[in-house]
Amino acid sequence: MATTRIGTHMNDTSRLRMRGRDTLSEVVGEMTFTEGFYFIVTGRRPTDVQTRILDAALLILMDHGLTPGALVARLVSDSNPDDVQIPLAAGILMVGNRFAGTMSGAGRVLRDGMAFQGDKRVWAEHLVKDFKASKRRIPGFGHQQYTVEDPRAERLFSIARDAGVKGDYIGLIKILSSAIDDDAKRHVTLNVTGALGAVLHEIDFPVDAMRAVAAVGRCAGLVGHIQEERENPITPALMAVGETVSYQE
Repeated sequence: MATTRIGTHMNDTSRLRMRGRDTLSEVVGEMTFTEGFYFIVTGRRPTDVQTRILDAALLILMDHGLTPGALVARLVSDSNPDDVQIPLAAGILMVGNRFAGTMSGAGRVLRDGMAFQGDKRVWAEHLVKDFKASKRRIPGFGHQQYTVEDPRAERLFSIARDAGVKGDYIGLIKILSSAIDDDAKRHVTLNVTGALGAVLHEIDFPVDAMRAVAAVGRCAGLVGHIQEERENPITPALMAVGETVSYQE
């Protein structure tokens, strides 16, 4: 028989359980949303340190202005003004490897690096060579606007240090950053998604679920954009720009 450990079925009216706890008496009113998110994903109630860092991770990518995802959500909202879930779903589909979603990739790289037996600098040098030979970009590095340092990454590291994490994964991604710079013979920005991969490892958040942190946080930001679109729409201006694009045979 198939089983689940997440929650009881809606037909089971005699109990309401989440991960083995009574939802009404042990979860709702007893956990924050951040704590509940960590709990339902991992099955463990987070420590204060884990909660603080996950909370920061959920907030750091909540909004970045009129990103492609925000624009999509606003355009879809203009067509479906009564159904917030439709523009929200459309906008969140933009969270991928190109926009706000490489923390799982960075997390996998760091997981492999931590498992490497030997000098981590050797691991980092080999990784850089392998990615270069296959013409792939190392996830978590490079940014079009932040060409020196990504202040969001630095803020996450600062919060993690202040919270008292061990710092093994933060140290590892900095070793990798140094190897990337040495190979490129210039500074390549360690961006916020790379930092997220490191700090989420520090709190034992599952690698394959790391991108979900960006998606969940960004959902809240998109709700803000959708609500503003209803009150102060920019869709007419976007449509006007579209009318300036020339058609050619």
